[in-house]
Amino acid sequence: MAQNATEINPLRAERVANEVLVSATVSFELPAVVEDALLKGVPMFFSVEADLLQERWYWSDKKIASAQRQLRLAYQPLTRRWRLNATAGAGGDSSQGQALSQSFETLAQAMAVVRQISQWKIGDLADSEPLAKLKVEFRFRLDLGQLPRPFQIGTIGQSEWDIQAVGRVPLRSEAAK
Repeated sequence: MAQNATEINPLRAERVANEVLVSATVSFELPAVVEDALLKGVPMFFSVEADLLQERWYWSDKKIASAQRQLRLAYQPLTRRWRLNATAGAGGDSSQGQALSQSFETLAQAMAVVRQISQWKIGDLADSEPLAKLKVEFRFRLDLGQLPRPFQIGTIGQSEWDIQAVGRVPLRSEAAK
């Protein structure tokens, strides 16, 4: 089977007041092995990361801000519903109190929410130079490190489990709309 094609289209980063907001649509088909594992009650974790970078000609780009979000998708066999938990931070750390949980009737409804990132605040522009060229690097992936150990071992070398995409886009100001 061919490797799963994952694309980020469109990816937008815009400046609104003094904040940077990212919107993206991640296009991919859920592989049959991943869907089968979900139906057997194994939760899947999707990691979304974004970095705000200041371009520098004399050195590597400077990281101004960084944000992470983790999406946990699980099937609840008793209620026959899909549950999606979204937390801010790496590893599902909800210590900041930023967590959202939703239930869905179908996998298609849950995946539509997983694929769509809308107006996500990734940072403030207080630490950047006013006239600097800024860009956003956006990453989306299925986090195999969060799977139970037997699945982690079984996914080694299996391209069906490879769901990841990276995109870069320049920062637009609100006046440029």
